[in-house]
Amino acid sequence: MDAIANRGYWTPFPESPSPKNYGEGAADAGKTAFDKLANQRFPLTQPATIGQVGAERSPYGIKLGITYPKPDIDGLMAAVEAAEAGWRKAGPEAWVGVSLEILDRINKASFEMANAVMHTTGQAFVMAFQAGGPHAQDRGLEAVAYAWDQMRRVPARATWEKPQGKNAPLRMEKRFRIVPRGVALVIGCSTFPTWNGYPAIFASLATGNAVVVKPHPNAILPLAITVRIARDVLREGGFDPNVVTLFAHEAGDNIAQTLALRPEIKIVDFTGSTANGRWLEEHARQAQVYTEKAGVNQVIVDSTADIKGLVRNLAFSRALRRTDVHVAAKHLCAEGRYRHRRRSSVVR
Repeated sequence: MDAIANRGYWTPFPESPSPKNYGEGAADAGKTAFDKLANQRFPLTQPATIGQVGAERSPYGIKLGITYPKPDIDGLMAAVEAAEAGWRKAGPEAWVGVSLEILDRINKASFEMANAVMHTTGQAFVMAFQAGGPHAQDRGLEAVAYAWDQMRRVPARATWEKPQGKNAPLRMEKRFRIVPRGVALVIGCSTFPTWNGYPAIFASLATGNAVVVKPHPNAILPLAITVRIARDVLREGGFDPNVVTLFAHEAGDNIAQTLALRPEIKIVDFTGSTANGRWLEEHARQAQVYTEKAGVNQVIVDSTADIKGLVRNLAFSRALRRTDVHVAAKHLCAEGRYRHRRRSSVVR
């Protein structure tokens, strides 16, 4: 809270994969956990499963051979809505507390996650560890902090009193409660699945909304691990684990559009192409839609006192792979993910 207020640096998640930070043997344990997933059904039990899906192949030449539950859309959405009813009653402290516990456990699985990100996106190991692990966790934590900062401004109750001269004052006792907007759909990308996904997942979860995670078919595993951990924490906390679900699907189908138009979906978070982002903005009118689309940044050169530095900088920028470093604070703010209702009783 202090860091977001002062825009300073702070993190509980060390970015270096050093044994000093994560303990001796953590790297080997993470690699072993990743290896055990290969050529198996991913250990995730969800309702309305009608089969298995998955065809991820590592850019390093490894066929992962992992399959994931393929859900029936109607059955899964019914289970999600049922789970959300109990989740929304839990209130902000529970929403935030569960979110923090999920992030802490994800951090403990950072080496497993690093291998998953590496072998689905093609990133080098250290980059996969940092961007897919602690840096993504930072972004999730930041979303939770912004959500809590907004929600705590809404008082649970207040007494309003207006003097009436010689007559008794007008008194009104007000009670407020946070009302989640509804089921959130997170449409994942193939390049930075956790780094782009966590702000959306945790902003919605921390404001009382159930979350359906739809990963890119080429990068299912990192978000599947995330969903597995989230469901474990929810279950241990006494909540229906279907508050967070995974919707894996085959490449080339239109399930993202089908899900985005479902009446149950009230929030859509998307990272990807401009065309798909615009389609969502134009058609998913029943939902609050947040999009992070591709962009081209023009450069106008006026003058320079260092032509070599200028060319070096331009060449470096041109060579960079798109990293979505500007993916917006739109994901981080709780505004738009909940409303609050006031119940008043008037006493004269």
